[in-house]
Amino acid sequence: MKLSTIILAAGQGTRMNSTLPKVLHLLNGKPLVKYSIDLAAAAGSQRTVVVIGNGAEQVRNTVGDGVEFAIQQQRLGTANAVEAAESLLTAEDGLVLVISADMPLLTAATLIHLVQTQADAGGPMTLLTVHSANPRGFGRIIRGLDGEVLGIVEEAQATAEQLMIDELNVGAYCFSSPWLWQALKKIDLSPKGEYYLTDIVAVAVAEGKKVLAVSVENEDETLGINNRVHLAEAERVIRRRINRAHMLAGVTMTDPDLVYIEETVRIGRDTVLLPNTWLTGKTAIGEGCEIGPGTIISDSSIGNHCHLLASVIEGAEVEDEVGMGPFCHLRKGAHLGRGVHMGNFGEVKDSYLAAGVKMGHFSYIGNATIGENVNIGAGTITCNYDGVHKHPTEIGENTFIGSDTMLVAPLKIGKNAKTGAGAVVTHDVADNEIVAGVPAKPMKKKKE
Repeated sequence: MKLSTIILAAGQGTRMNSTLPKVLHLLNGKPLVKYSIDLAAAAGSQRTVVVIGNGAEQVRNTVGDGVEFAIQQQRLGTANAVEAAESLLTAEDGLVLVISADMPLLTAATLIHLVQTQADAGGPMTLLTVHSANPRGFGRIIRGLDGEVLGIVEEAQATAEQLMIDELNVGAYCFSSPWLWQALKKIDLSPKGEYYLTDIVAVAVAEGKKVLAVSVENEDETLGINNRVHLAEAERVIRRRINRAHMLAGVTMTDPDLVYIEETVRIGRDTVLLPNTWLTGKTAIGEGCEIGPGTIISDSSIGNHCHLLASVIEGAEVEDEVGMGPFCHLRKGAHLGRGVHMGNFGEVKDSYLAAGVKMGHFSYIGNATIGENVNIGAGTITCNYDGVHKHPTEIGENTFIGSDTMLVAPLKIGKNAKTGAGAVVTHDVADNEIVAGVPAKPMKKKKE
């Protein structure tokens, strides 16, 4: 049976106290609305319509392609928001799933269960509920003596007796498509001047139709994001989900509550993540690594058996058996070959360090190509910027760069060469040549 999804994302989100639309706030590095879009796809939705209003263009630009958009012209409630998608979906047979863009913790399994229940029943609708002692402002599910669903009463309109009900409306529904569009037109305007989607249950009951309910077992799934406190609570839940999955897949975390991993990250078996490690973006880490404590890696590739201590790596590639830190920084375009060692406070940007390079502490390498087994002494700097342009430095294999050497680019240093400590190298150095001084000059051989 064909499934379409409507995602409600038009709200003001005033309790976020932000200039950014609520549905664009980030949760584990991803905008809230994208969680709902991904959930719809996982549930088998063939068409997904995002209903937008507040910050419509921002939402549209963030979401991009792959979904359709409908505009809620006036803020007249949730039923009115669903109705905004009618012109796009009214010709579709099958089922319509309605979810909110501010409920990112729902799981695909829950929504699949909701959809399947509605598909099997063939009635007008099935709704999602949760049993909880914490109502959180949710509407109460009203049932009859035989347990049938009779309606939903919003918390603000509930009687004292109704407020004692612990079955709450989550705000996710699956409808028979033909029935939904005609039923929406039967919903009356509320005293607040809005059309509530919750009133559609009463419409079905008045028509003598049976409304089904599916209960969520894990209450965490039902957390709605209305303010930044809720956002932080959701962050904690989703981070624990991600970390648990990695640990079950063979990753060790000495303190999972102090490890932050975005869902796009991939980690190999037997890697150990120490506290205060942050892994974000399109990062891939190999097997048998030790990362942290205090390491931040974003959009980078890390090989096998690397040891990265208290360092920052962004947009870089690190091959196998690299040792770094503490307090190293790989910037965009850095590439460390197999077995490279970087000492304290080293920085590499847009450069390739071949296998076996040893880079001393307090050194900076930028726009450079370094051959195999080069030793870069502490305090070495590639002076790659002349105030207008960046210039390259090339160093051949097996070369020894003395401490505090200034390499003034553009510059080529040959194989097996050496620079003296404190040298300022302004001209190319030939293979096997030794230079020293300020400016650096070839050292003369002593007469025997």
